Amino acid sequence: MYSNIPNNGNQQANPFVANKEDEIDLKVLLFNYLQYWPWIGICMFLGIVFAFAFNRYSTPIYQIQSSVLIEDEEASLGMDLFESAGFGGFQGQSNIENEIGILKSYTLAEESINALDLNVEYFEEGFVRTTRRYDNPAILVSVDWNQNQLVEGMFRLEVLNDESFELTIENDEFKIFDPKDPYYKTQPKNQVRLSKSIYNFGEEIRGEDFAFTVNQVSSLAGDNLLFRLVDSPSLALKYREDLAVAPTNKQSAILTLTLETPVRRLGEDYINKLMEMYLQRELGEKNRASESTIEFIDDQLTGISADLQSSESRLQEYRTENQVFNLSQEGSVIFEQLQELEKEKSQTELNLRYYQTLKDYLLSNQSGDLVAPSLIGVADPLLNSLVESLSELQAENERLTSNFTEESPFVRENQNRIANSKRALLENVNSAIANTENVLADLNSRIRMIESDVSSLPETERNLISIQRQFTINENIFVYLLQKKAEAQITMAANMPKNTILDTAKAGQLPIAPKTSLNLLIGLILGFIVPIGFITVKDFLNTKIEDPKELEKQIKVPLIGMIGRNQSEDAIPVLNNPRSSVTESFRSLRADMSYLSPSRDNLTILFTSSISGEGKTFVSINVASVYALMGKKVILLGLDLRKPKIAEDFNLPNDVGMSTCLSSDTDWRKAVKPTGYKNFDVLLSGPIPPNPAELLLQEKFGKILREIKSEYEVVIFDCPPVGLVSETKELFAFSDINFFVFRQAYSMKGNTQILNNLVEKGGVSKIYGILNDVHVDKGYGYGYGYGYGYGYGNNSYGYHEEAQLPWWKRALRRK
Repeated sequence: MYSNIPNNGNQQANPFVANKEDEIDLKVLLFNYLQYWPWIGICMFLGIVFAFAFNRYSTPIYQIQSSVLIEDEEASLGMDLFESAGFGGFQGQSNIENEIGILKSYTLAEESINALDLNVEYFEEGFVRTTRRYDNPAILVSVDWNQNQLVEGMFRLEVLNDESFELTIENDEFKIFDPKDPYYKTQPKNQVRLSKSIYNFGEEIRGEDFAFTVNQVSSLAGDNLLFRLVDSPSLALKYREDLAVAPTNKQSAILTLTLETPVRRLGEDYINKLMEMYLQRELGEKNRASESTIEFIDDQLTGISADLQSSESRLQEYRTENQVFNLSQEGSVIFEQLQELEKEKSQTELNLRYYQTLKDYLLSNQSGDLVAPSLIGVADPLLNSLVESLSELQAENERLTSNFTEESPFVRENQNRIANSKRALLENVNSAIANTENVLADLNSRIRMIESDVSSLPETERNLISIQRQFTINENIFVYLLQKKAEAQITMAANMPKNTILDTAKAGQLPIAPKTSLNLLIGLILGFIVPIGFITVKDFLNTKIEDPKELEKQIKVPLIGMIGRNQSEDAIPVLNNPRSSVTESFRSLRADMSYLSPSRDNLTILFTSSISGEGKTFVSINVASVYALMGKKVILLGLDLRKPKIAEDFNLPNDVGMSTCLSSDTDWRKAVKPTGYKNFDVLLSGPIPPNPAELLLQEKFGKILREIKSEYEVVIFDCPPVGLVSETKELFAFSDINFFVFRQAYSMKGNTQILNNLVEKGGVSKIYGILNDVHVDKGYGYGYGYGYGYGYGNNSYGYHEEAQLPWWKRALRRK
């Protein structure tokens, strides 16, 4: 039973009571969810089943890893000089971020893909999933990428025999790859169609925007295979995004390359090829200086070789014609002096040509490869260092521009360094040219002095010295250039990448996805959360009264009792089934009546509700019946003149009743009808009048009611819903106890305000709440079927018969 105990202003609040109420609320909340435990259990089981199926049939993903050691280089002499001179900070260490950018560059990815020939993807269709085939495909598709091709769509191939197959389009989401514009694909203008369906292996399959050939490898008759064409730019972009490159830690110079893919061997091959192309790129950058040197020397040798052959022929012809083979002692001395000076002059002229070439290179703002001065024979350490530094900065600029735009801070900073390096190098070159020209002028002066001594020799010997001198000059230059070319070739052959592959690509033994245990846990959690969330949202959006505890809090009057659901179709279970739990609830309500009204001899009870259908007639009939069982003389008044129902429940004709008595001179005693049960009479509402409200407001109704009270001990009013009609409010003045009936899962929560307004604004006293048709368990002890239905657990002690509950509710009840 429930009652609202008013709080006296002088009474001090008890914190222990509040805590207990909170504890009860938690129990209510818990049991609200526990009543759905079979559905929650089923959802959790389904969650685990779905997670298991996902783990079983999803494509496993493997992680491929390798590592590269990035070697650091000390700053060169030129770098130190520039830094000390204030030209900006030049870093001697390799920039880890730049190396990461190179490894993740589009160009490197495209070179690796082209080297591996990954433009055709093969698949095998399984019962549940389609698996990509990489190693040893059963067929081999050859594609002509020099013409337009259909990419991204899927072809299906069914092998008919060793010579032929049937080709169909499985997925027509094609795009057209144009080799003239490889980075922008277009949609086909027309639907893609094949000229025929049966083809022979090795036959070219050609259409409007495609041309390829399918070759037999190891397929068998009946095999169903899938394949699709993918262009290199798309693959390069995909693998570039999928590849992760990061240092092992902040201080480390070791980079770890990671790729997640469903095909382990493909991932290993791609990363290994990527690292191979990365080292080849680095080696190629190192060899560029040697290649440029060899090219420069070859250009010089082209002219010297012709001059050498010409001078050699002249020398032989002169010796033969004049029978002169050796110089005199004096001529030999002069010739040796001239030879030494000419050799030095030749080297100086070669150096001057190099300086001039280097100056032209700097002034023209070229970005090609520089020839190292040391390879030409220039022994200027500062100049060598400056040229080396400029070469490194230009190589760095190529790396950066392949991964960043011109407006990137990295690119702009590096270009500023290049500009500073060129400016310093140009100043050094101008100085070197001036010095070399001075040296060359001095050598020419010394040569002219020695040439004056040649005039004292005989004419034949003078001519021989001149011809032999020219031959010796060309020979020395030719031999010197050949020596430098050999040195450059040796240097190029000895070049090695400074970076090192520490670990080749290896795949993990177990897939990283799907995560079996985690997915099972997620499935279990979702299977629990989803029904809980659904129940919570359903309860939150539910506008019907469900929880007696919540109803008790919302109304301003005591909730005096609850009536359980009538499991039978009998409208009067109190009289027809006296041992039912519903009957017991009415007995309990009758017992509480003695505390609600001091009058024990005569009692007038009014029943109403907010709307029709909440069970006020059912309650009023059975309350009247429970008093009749006590031996009280009871009469039930049908005051709902608009929608009467009492006659139907007693199978009586509603031909005469209260409306008849109020609208005519008919004595009410003649309108009273026996119900067929001892001590229980009923005065029906009678025919529906046109003015029911006005009839009940007549003084005649009060007179009739006083006569009825004088002859009956208990008078029950079955009134119309107070929320719909107005006459019920006038009837409260004639009753001793008033009951406002709510129906579980039927009455709206907002209807509680109607009852509160009756108390607060209408001044109705001695009104109480009753919850009818209680059948939904919203908390511990509140559900009908647990004994008396009022919180006594399951201790029914055999006093009344309980309705048979479902097995899962009986199992929960035993808990």
